[in-house]
Amino acid sequence: MRALGETLRNARGLAAKADIGTVAEQLGLSPASSIPVGDDCAAIPDGDGYLLFAIEGFINEFVAADPWFAGWCGVMVNISDVAAMGGRPIAVVDAVWADGGEQAAPLLAGLRAAAEAFAVPIVGGHANMRADRSQLSVAILGRASRLLTSFDAHPGDRLVAAIDLRGRYREPFANWDAATDAPAARLRSDLELLPRIAEAGLCRAAKDISQGGIVGTAAMLAECSGVGIKIDVRAVPKPHSAPIDRWLMTFPSFGYLLAVAPGDVGAVTRRFSERDIAAADIGGVFEGAEVAIADGETVEVIWDFERASLIGAPRRETVA
Repeated sequence: MRALGETLRNARGLAAKADIGTVAEQLGLSPASSIPVGDDCAAIPDGDGYLLFAIEGFINEFVAADPWFAGWCGVMVNISDVAAMGGRPIAVVDAVWADGGEQAAPLLAGLRAAAEAFAVPIVGGHANMRADRSQLSVAILGRASRLLTSFDAHPGDRLVAAIDLRGRYREPFANWDAATDAPAARLRSDLELLPRIAEAGLCRAAKDISQGGIVGTAAMLAECSGVGIKIDVRAVPKPHSAPIDRWLMTFPSFGYLLAVAPGDVGAVTRRFSERDIAAADIGGVFEGAEVAIADGETVEVIWDFERASLIGAPRRETVA
């Protein structure tokens, strides 16, 4: 457990999340802002619901190594951010840089394929075909009637992980692809699970599992909600072939953490399992400032917010 803990603490995806705090501070943003910062999307009050606004930029080495999949992910991960907040996507825009149209072609093909698969239109954007390298950023607009947020996990909640294991690693990166070969109708219906769970009142807080992996995502949720989280690594749904250290740092194409009241865990996990998505109670939310992993006997602290923030969200009092 000590070696696993050290691997997770030094993970590149976790360290990168600290950049959020640096940028937010320079811009004067915080969870206390009129639109709180720290969620998967900015939730903007609009009539009887919320507009959801988000953007993703992609690491240059990923775009260069697998441009078609990078384009696909440009749409997919933004849609995942919207779903994680209980919303449904409306449209995306993209910004593409490349050294000529030939270099841009696989990026654009991936963007188009995902937009068609998820039935989310690309409605505009920006293009520069005279750049010295390929780069990609994609933004999305969505809408929710009832939010799932990063700020509403409460002590006593259970942490549920829901992950589509029907996939494979897209080597050499730690990306678990359960989407590109899946039927489009299934992809769309699976994403409906999150807004329906929110609208049924079965969950208050959720995040999609991002580049920080399961533990990094749990740490962001804990910081925003002002709680501690302990994860039982034996309970985490995972493919048999994936080593636990790699899996805990993996970015799955469909993966969410949900903070759920104990009495609703069965109803939530059933909704996922009915669609053949692995879902399990993997730990608890408690009063405290630590995110830890455990294996039944040993507990290893991965992040202690009393010592350092991660994304810059101030600790806040929680109400059970």
